[in-house]
Amino acid sequence: MNYRTLGKTGLKVSEISLGTWQVGGKWGSGFDYKNADRILNEAVDAGINFIDTADVYENRKSEKAVGKLIRSRKEKIYIATKCGRFINPHHNKGYQPKALRKYVERSLRNTGLDRIDLIQLHCPPTEVYYRQEIFEEFEKLKKEGKVANLGVSVEKVEEALKAIEYPNVTTVQIIFNMFRHRPAELFFQEAKKRNIGILARVPLASGLLTGKFNKTSTFSEGDHRQFNRKGEAFDQGETFSGVDYKTGLKAVEQLRKIFPKKYELVHLALKWVLMFEEVSCVIPGASKVEQLHSNLETLNIRNLSKKEMSAVSKIYDKIIRPSVHHRW
Repeated sequence: MNYRTLGKTGLKVSEISLGTWQVGGKWGSGFDYKNADRILNEAVDAGINFIDTADVYENRKSEKAVGKLIRSRKEKIYIATKCGRFINPHHNKGYQPKALRKYVERSLRNTGLDRIDLIQLHCPPTEVYYRQEIFEEFEKLKKEGKVANLGVSVEKVEEALKAIEYPNVTTVQIIFNMFRHRPAELFFQEAKKRNIGILARVPLASGLLTGKFNKTSTFSEGDHRQFNRKGEAFDQGETFSGVDYKTGLKAVEQLRKIFPKKYELVHLALKWVLMFEEVSCVIPGASKVEQLHSNLETLNIRNLSKKEMSAVSKIYDKIIRPSVHHRW
C-alpha cells in the first residue's frame, strides 16, 4: 500500500481507501453485518487505514460497523464520517449549529468512539457554505475533543471553492473520475495553495467505469442507479456522475480502445484518479470482498502515459463534457 498526506490534517492515509455506502451489501438490498465485517477487516489487512462512512448510510448501520472495526483492531485506522443528510426536508434552514452538534454526538455514540478523526458536512445546500456560524460550531466541537478535523463533501466545484475559504476546513470530498474532470482545473490549484486534502469519491461513476455494464444491464428497485438517473431522489451527479447511461456506455467503449487489453478498465479508472498528485486518496466502495480485492489490484499496474491521459481527456471533451462539465 502507498500512503499520501491528507492535506493539513497531517494524517498519512492509504491512497486507495474505502467508501462504505454499500459495504453491507448491494444498494437497496439491506445491510449484512457479517459481510460488512469481512470487507472492513480484509481492507485493514491489506493496508487500508482510512475509511469513509456517513450516518445516513443504511440508517447508521454502516457507521456502526466501522466503529466496531476500529475498536477491534490494534492498527491505527482513521474514520471519516458525515452529517447533515438526516435533515428533512433537506434545505438550508434545517442546518442549525445545535442540530449538527446532535448529529455529531449521535455518531460518537453509534461508533463507540471518543473522537471522530474527520467529520464532514454531507453535501449540504449551497447556501450553507456561506454561513460562518455553521463552521464555527465545528471549531467548538474540535476544542471539546469530539472531532479532530473538519471537512466537507460537495456536489459542485463552486461549493468546494467556497468551503476552503474557512481556515478550519481541512479536506474536501468531491466526485472526480474519468467522467468528471472539472475539479482538476481551478479547484485543485486552490486546494494545493491551502494544503487541502482531497478525497476522490464516486471514482468509478457508480460502476460505469468498471466496464462491466451494457445496454441490457438491470438494477434493483432500491438501487439509486435505477431510481435516480434524472435526480428524482437526490443530486443527479451522484448517479453515474450525472452522465446519461447510454452516453456513458459509448464513452466506455471508446476508453477500452486506448488501453492494452490486458488491463481491466476498473483498475485504469482508479489509476487515472491517482495520477493527480493533488488527490490524497480515492475511496471506491465494495459490496463484496471480491470488489475490494479488485480495487486493490490497481496498486500493481503501471502509471498511465501522457499519451493515454491525453486520450482520456479527448474522449471526455467529445462525449462527456457537453452535458456534464458546466453543471458540477
